[in-house]
Amino acid sequence: MAVIPLIRQGVLGVTILFSVVELAVSASLISQSVQYYGITDVFCVLGVAVAAISLMTLPVMLVVDILRRGAFTSMIAVELGWLSILWILWVAVAGETAYQVGAITSLGCTYVNTIVNGMCQEVQAIEAFAFLNFIIILLYTGFLFVMTMVAASRGQSVWLSSVKDSFGSPTGSVEHPMIQYNASAAPQPQVYPTGTPAQPQYAASPTQSAATRPAITV
Repeated sequence: MAVIPLIRQGVLGVTILFSVVELAVSASLISQSVQYYGITDVFCVLGVAVAAISLMTLPVMLVVDILRRGAFTSMIAVELGWLSILWILWVAVAGETAYQVGAITSLGCTYVNTIVNGMCQEVQAIEAFAFLNFIIILLYTGFLFVMTMVAASRGQSVWLSSVKDSFGSPTGSVEHPMIQYNASAAPQPQVYPTGTPAQPQYAASPTQSAATRPAITV
């Protein structure tokens, strides 16, 4: 189970990287739309907002879990709740982008005007990275929820612990120090020799000696 914390770091790291790309492309498309057409598309603003939210929260969850043990942001219950909100936001960005410009980008970005062609490619990038973030976060959230339910069915309460503490050890649970006992303190059984035990020897009493002594005649 030690691979689960590595999966978590990989998922959060890739999502952060894709969010940076999404933020840059959406901001560029907003700038060009205002400059050439005087309008701002809703999906661009939504992409900037969701990417900014992801960049303000995911790095905190990743770094705090590495530097501090038992932090509130590292709890599995908190992580599942927040990541569920994020994948809903990302699917909203992807769906809004596909709805507004789906007919334009479906024909391919083959416009003669280089500016329009570049803007079309940026729209495709916004849609693609939004769908990627949605799929990655959704799959990880579902996987983490299933693993948490499996641990709970085995009697392990992991909802308020971190992924590293719950699934970081090879056995999938928090390690406890073993109690050492002193072997010499244990009582040792007494060993008796086999056979008939020797009978104790007693000295003859004075009365018995006098009775067996021969009488002396004068």
